[in-house]
Amino acid sequence: MAQKDSPGGVDHLSFEAALRELESIVNQLETGDIALEDSIAKYERGEALKARCETLLKTAEARVEKLTIGADGAVSGARELTTD
Repeated sequence: MAQKDSPGGVDHLSFEAALRELESIVNQLETGDIALEDSIAKYERGEALKARCETLLKTAEARVEKLTIGADGAVSGARELTTD
């Protein structure tokens, strides 16, 4: 079953692309030089981009490996980070 794209169509974006676009929107909104309706639309797009970045970060965190340090201070291995 195909996954439905999120509002704003951002589910295909990488973290970097979503963050770049979000930063651009924030800069545009901070200038205040756009019409109210455009501001609202950009804000909504920004919310979708923020959610996408958060989802991708949570996924990355779940995959991070925690390094195990031995008694001598040397890295002795790695294990998956648990979120407990």
